[in-house]
Amino acid sequence: MTQQTRRPHSRRPTLDDVARGSGVSKSTVSRVINGEDKVRAAVVERVREVIAELGYVPNSAARQLVTRRNNAIAVVASQPQNRLFIDPFFDLHLRGIRKELVAHGAQPVLLFLEEPEEYPRVGDFLGGGHVDGALLFSLRSDDPLPGMIDKLGLPAVFGGRPLVREGEPVHDHVYVDADNRGGAREAVRHLVSLGRERVATITGPVDREASAFDRLDGYRDVLPDASPLLVEHSDYTRQGGVDAMAALLDRCPDLDAVFVASDLMASGALQVLRERGRRVPDDVAVVGFDDLAPIAEHTDPPLTTVHQDIEGMGRLMARLLFSRTEDPPGPGAAAAGPLSSVVTPTRLVVRESA
Repeated sequence: MTQQTRRPHSRRPTLDDVARGSGVSKSTVSRVINGEDKVRAAVVERVREVIAELGYVPNSAARQLVTRRNNAIAVVASQPQNRLFIDPFFDLHLRGIRKELVAHGAQPVLLFLEEPEEYPRVGDFLGGGHVDGALLFSLRSDDPLPGMIDKLGLPAVFGGRPLVREGEPVHDHVYVDADNRGGAREAVRHLVSLGRERVATITGPVDREASAFDRLDGYRDVLPDASPLLVEHSDYTRQGGVDAMAALLDRCPDLDAVFVASDLMASGALQVLRERGRRVPDDVAVVGFDDLAPIAEHTDPPLTTVHQDIEGMGRLMARLLFSRTEDPPGPGAAAAGPLSSVVTPTRLVVRESA
């Protein structure tokens, strides 16, 4: 009896297990896994949830014979590998992507790009028929990957709006992003509503990421006449927040509020304010961006910040990609399906720092 009870937990989950857990037939589960039409959205969602909970993996060899697909998706990031695994933002993003891939019976293939000489290797892999599509994020403004993807005709979805410089061609790439500009406006308006008159900002890398550019624009929408001395550019890292906050205090010691374009940088800014004897929020109010719980809920004081659904955006990227891989196009062909990019809403979460 004990042996029978333990057995389902020790064996590999089956299609029958998914059907029982979902309350539907095996044929319905198969239709969901194969992406067929005529299955209600609520049923699809429930089946995918059960697949993810059980860790069910379809028989990839059998499916590939029928669909001629690899059931593998490249997840490509132009970031040092160590940063991806220490920054909570990337952890949440990858978690959302993985959950959706597992629900579709697909395997993520992580590819990291740290040096320019690595691009030919990654391009060869993407064009070698190993994956059915690609999810790309944290790309630089001059990154060659979008152009490589276009030439390969590989279905792809981008995390974040690609940053296009003036005079450069605009590519019709599908992306998922948060309302960075609107979120920044809400953050700065909150600081102004508290009666703060010298509101500074610490930006992300505006020369390489559209999110940083948009958050700076949101700040300027509310404070178009703010002195350039109140703007300090940084890089979305904690040390960047430390350095930027120190520079702002040296330059503008009378500032009474700061909008910081990421929670990670805000944690560094709070450290400097504490070391300089500035009380938060009494002397300087601070608002961040991201609402990363491991950071925002544990800073001193807890951080008022702009919430974006980071894990949800990762899942949405994968869903959009699967809708583009029904009939994967060949090299040089346009990606399948007239899909639109998605910008998800943000909201201000008020805690004790402002």
